[in-house]
Amino acid sequence: MEALLALEDGTIFRGESFGAQTAQAGEICFNTSMTGYQEVLTDPSYRGQIVAMTYPLIGNYGINTLDGESGNPQVRGFVIEELSPVASNWRSQTTLHDYLLHHNIPGIQGIDTRALTRRLRTSGAMRACILLGSDEAEALRRARSVPYDGVDFVQEVSAPSPYAWDAESRLSRPWVLARSTLPDTVERDAQGNLFASLPAPTRRIVAYDFGMKQNILRSLRRHGFAVDVVPARTPASEVLARNPDGVFLSNGPGDPSALLYAHEAVRELVGRTPLFGICLGHQVLALALGGKTFKMKFGHRGANQPVKDLRTGKVAITSQNHGYAVEADSLPDEVEVTHVNLNDGTVAGLRHREHPAFSVQYHPEASPGPHDADYFFGEFAKEVDAAAKTA
Repeated sequence: MEALLALEDGTIFRGESFGAQTAQAGEICFNTSMTGYQEVLTDPSYRGQIVAMTYPLIGNYGINTLDGESGNPQVRGFVIEELSPVASNWRSQTTLHDYLLHHNIPGIQGIDTRALTRRLRTSGAMRACILLGSDEAEALRRARSVPYDGVDFVQEVSAPSPYAWDAESRLSRPWVLARSTLPDTVERDAQGNLFASLPAPTRRIVAYDFGMKQNILRSLRRHGFAVDVVPARTPASEVLARNPDGVFLSNGPGDPSALLYAHEAVRELVGRTPLFGICLGHQVLALALGGKTFKMKFGHRGANQPVKDLRTGKVAITSQNHGYAVEADSLPDEVEVTHVNLNDGTVAGLRHREHPAFSVQYHPEASPGPHDADYFFGEFAKEVDAAAKTA
């Protein structure tokens, strides 16, 4: 069925509908990853957004139940150049079209995604609408009227109540490739996936869920953390009452400056327990320490962002997904900028000079990759162990 994509500046793209045959509006952004469209669709950080993939062919390896970053797709719409007519992979359980149809998410293909990306890079982030048919006026009306800036999307994706992640140590098992000789600790599920077993946890932390990707939880558990997840609005007093060895601040959607309840809670936790933040958690930590954030022109979304560690000079290729960044000049003297994005010089990591509190703007747990930065979970473990020795 014919469909169109309307941007709030009046730009119209025409294409073909797939997924759910419904209209949807939100802020549009583009992702430059060549793989991982299922992880993109299910990342809670995309709540309220329509995502366009710059890679031209999407859907070729289908969808499976293991690789999602949350239980359902979080995007409002999906824009691609070409939908693969075949889903070919032994792990595939459904097609991209059927997956979006099942979850009532509209998609549009046949779009010149290169032209769309250039428009967004030139004009900046804007709102958009996917609409069936050819009513340009209605599509523009919907695009221009949908609220985005200032909306607290975290409340739509945060856990409604506290819970213990993976208490049976099965959801976090590392997926491994088949080998001619497999150790006895490898388990096989009904679909043929192979998993290595997990060691017993040695540390217990609390994780604030601002819209947390499940691979963050899996990564924390693999590094020896037992994780108690709490809702975004949980006061610091309730977190400290759990007597955690450390506190993790998760990724999530939207404007970090709107999350005043999170700033207050984190401000009370600094100096009382080790802190580690990723993406939105990085921004929340900066705001709690007295810094400021700003909305970027079109954000960083993709798996190929170069980041330099200013302490070592090493460069890592990272996965990122954010539309806001920390103002370097706003940070107080007791906060050190540790990493910068080499594409535009924005703050990509920071650390408190006196207390065990640090954060990164990118995703060390990147799934499907790259994995250059996964050592940060080990660094957090060292911070937690060091704090425990001095307690």
